[in-house]
Amino acid sequence: MDLFGDLRRMNKRQLYYQVLNFAMIVSSALMIWKGLIVVTGSESPIVVVLSGSMEPAFHRGDLLFLTNFHDDPIRAGEIVVFKVEGRDIPIVHRVIKIHEKENGDIKFLTKGDNNEVDDRGLYKEGQNWLEKKDVVGRARGFLPYVGMVTIIMNDYPKFKYALLAVMGAYVLLKRES
Repeated sequence: MDLFGDLRRMNKRQLYYQVLNFAMIVSSALMIWKGLIVVTGSESPIVVVLSGSMEPAFHRGDLLFLTNFHDDPIRAGEIVVFKVEGRDIPIVHRVIKIHEKENGDIKFLTKGDNNEVDDRGLYKEGQNWLEKKDVVGRARGFLPYVGMVTIIMNDYPKFKYALLAVMGAYVLLKRES
């Protein structure tokens, strides 16, 4: 298969059409993502579980669907996804304790179902409780193991680039009938 030979044989109009078609696919995906952000109220409406800390509730590779409506009170037993200052990757754990102040402010403590201790060791230094501002979203549903593709692509970057190259070549070289 001569990829560059095929590209040379394509006339400019076909090439422009294929590039625009590819750009349309990418922009459509971005619009769907931004729409999900607006509808769910979460900065990241879909996340992949990256560790086994929530087993047996969720396994590594499960795809979680999140919402983050600020009017909804956080309750003990609820599974939240939160970000901690100094860590890039959000954490998926269960709320185990709620601490409500007299002024209505709520702080809470989390723990992975499969972990022996609570998450205070994961929070930033000196932080013993999470606040609502730390929450990225709350788990509302999941698809088992669908996120394994994401994990494989992160663990094996060459596979990711090869897959992207094949998909890009397919879009660019696909002939319209």
